[in-house]
Order: sequence, then C-alpha cells, then structure tokens
Amino acid sequence: MKIKIYAIGKIKDSYLRVGIEEYLTRIKPYAQIEIVEVKDEPIPENPNIKEIEKAKNEEGNRVLRLLKNNEYLIALDLNKKQYKSEDFAAFLMQKLTENGSSVSFVIGGSYGLSDELKNRSDYSFSLSDLTFTHQMSRLILLEQIYRSFKILKGEVYHK
Repeated sequence: MKIKIYAIGKIKDSYLRVGIEEYLTRIKPYAQIEIVEVKDEPIPENPNIKEIEKAKNEEGNRVLRLLKNNEYLIALDLNKKQYKSEDFAAFLMQKLTENGSSVSFVIGGSYGLSDELKNRSDYSFSLSDLTFTHQMSRLILLEQIYRSFKILKGEVYHK
C-alpha cells in the first residue's frame, strides 16, 4: 500500500516535526508513506481577497504539476464530510482497494486549497469542525491514518 501526502509549506515547529516523524515510523509496517512538501506562496500581512486567491492558485498549480493523471486525490476541506475513526478506516481501505493500493491526500496552505485543486480532487473530507493550522493538520492526518491501520488489523491502540 502506498500513501502520499502533498502538503503546502514546511513544518516550522520542532514539536510538530517530532510528532510527524513518530507517526511516519509507526505507519511504515502497514504502508509506504511519502510526504511531498510544496512551497507555500508568500502572502503579505493582512492580505486582501485577491492576494489570497493568487497565493492559493500558485500553491495549487505547484501541486497540480506534481500529480499523475491517474492519481486518486483526497483533499482536506473544512466544509466537507467528517468521519468517525472507524468509518475513516473503512473509507481508507476501500479507496486503497479501488485504486491499486495507492491514494494521495492534499493539505492546503494557510488559506486552504485553490478551486482548481479542489476540482481535481476525487474526494474531499474534513478532519473536524474545529480549525487547525495546516501544519497541525498534517500530524492529525498521519495519526488518523495510523489509527486506521490499527483498527483494520484489530490491533490495540491506546485511546
């Protein structure tokens, strides 16, 4: 199984880098996992809507250039369906099975995903009604992927 995560921007905080590395290590027995960091676009302080859209479009185009035509892409989007962990595990397994044991996720930058990237996505879901930084979202997504494999294998995972 192969999972790829396209993530806009670098992780700036060391505590998040440590957590991300921990979950990447935990996932390795279950799947090959790769994070592709895509350069975020500089945005001025107090940007207007036009500046935000321009930045999202630039970031989106960077991801779109990296995607393969047949790559199944799942976008993290605040306004979409949410899952309980057990349901997400079943969804992930279904998508891995349907797509040749390979899926990709995309996490937007500070202001989210471009419309073009949302439209290219095959599916979208939300991690929570709560708002997280895009950097924290990477860690949370990895934890949920790991939790999914533990659920699917019937293995104990501390709550």
